[in-house]
Amino acid sequence: MNHKNSNLILAGAALSLLAMPAFAHPGHGEALGFFDGLAHPFTGLDHLLAMLGLGLWGGQQRRSLAQPATFLAMMLVGAMVGMAGLTVPGLETGIAATVALTGLAIALALSLPGWLATSLVGLFALAHGNAHGQELPSASAAAGFMLASAVLLMAGRLAGQVLAERMLRAAGVAMTAAGVVLMGMN
Repeated sequence: MNHKNSNLILAGAALSLLAMPAFAHPGHGEALGFFDGLAHPFTGLDHLLAMLGLGLWGGQQRRSLAQPATFLAMMLVGAMVGMAGLTVPGLETGIAATVALTGLAIALALSLPGWLATSLVGLFALAHGNAHGQELPSASAAAGFMLASAVLLMAGRLAGQVLAERMLRAAGVAMTAAGVVLMGMN
């Protein structure tokens, strides 16, 4: 199979994920345990793509562990704010925008100064954490979604370090398209 066909298959597979319902959003149940939090980031396409994508981008750029550490710390801050009942205006659109922007950064192999890249990752994490905190407002659920987020970030980071640049860029294009579609759905 040539690279053009591989890229088309990869993009098609990524876009087919858009058909999945976004179960990681309010209104799908009131369970608040550790395992609910652990499953949460895997069941919402926007959260899943953003966390894998941020890991991919950091791995692609060979960044230090400052980005995933910042993401996790700021996500916890955002979760605490969400648990306190405070909502970030335009939250769902903002989360979808993080998917599109992360995909664009991967597609362009964007290299920003470390402080700027880490600051952006922190802002993205605040939005994701705020949504998590509103949807699963308990300490045990927070422990679960923090662990799941760490796993997704590190899996993305590893993939970003080992995948061919052409595959990463194709994944970035697919992620950007998915983010734009998700923004339109909000």
